[in-house]
Amino acid sequence: MTEANGRAAGDGADLDTLSRVTGRVRHNIERVIEGKPDVVTAALVVMLAEGHLLIEDVPGVGKTMLSKALARSIDCTVRRIQFTPDLLPSDVTGVSVFNQDSRQFEFRPGGVFANIVVGDEINRASPKTQSALLECMEERQVTVDNTTYHLESPFMVIATQNPIEMEGTYALPEAQRDRFMARVSVGYPVEAAEIAML
Repeated sequence: MTEANGRAAGDGADLDTLSRVTGRVRHNIERVIEGKPDVVTAALVVMLAEGHLLIEDVPGVGKTMLSKALARSIDCTVRRIQFTPDLLPSDVTGVSVFNQDSRQFEFRPGGVFANIVVGDEINRASPKTQSALLECMEERQVTVDNTTYHLESPFMVIATQNPIEMEGTYALPEAQRDRFMARVSVGYPVEAAEIAML
C-alpha cells in the first residue's frame, strides 16, 4: 500500500466517523426541531465549516430553540446574550475592572467567551453594541484596553432576529451581515410536524 493509499484509507475512516457524529447531532436537534431537515442541515454545515449563522424569521417558529438545540448537542460551552437596546459593548466583549485589593485592573470576560454564543434578537441592540461582535466573528479574538484575548476553539455565533418587526430595532450593518456564513429562515412547521409536537 502506498503512502497515498494509506492516506486515502485513513481519510475514509475519518469521514465515516464524521458522518456518524454528524448524524447523532442531527438526530439530537431533530428531536427538538420537527420537520425542518434543510434548516438543521444548514446549521450543521455552518458549524462544521467554522462559520457563523444568522436565523431570521417571525416570532414563535423556533429560532432560539434551534440555536440552543445545536449548542447543547455538542460538548461545548454555550452562552446566550439577550440583545437589548441598553446592552453595552463591554457586556459582549468584557471589561477591565479595578481591583481595590490588588490595586490592578482585572479583565472580566463578556458573553462571547464561549464556544457557541447565542445572540438572541441581535437587531435589538444598538449599532455600537452589534459592532462589538465584528472582531470576535472575524478574528476569533477580543481586544480590550490594548490587550488581545483569544477566544476558545471552536467558536460560533448563532444570531437570531425578527426581520418583520422594525420598531425598536437596528438593521445589521453590511460588515456584520458579511460575517455570517449563512442566513436561514426556520418557517412555520408543516401540519404533520405540528401534530407530532402535540
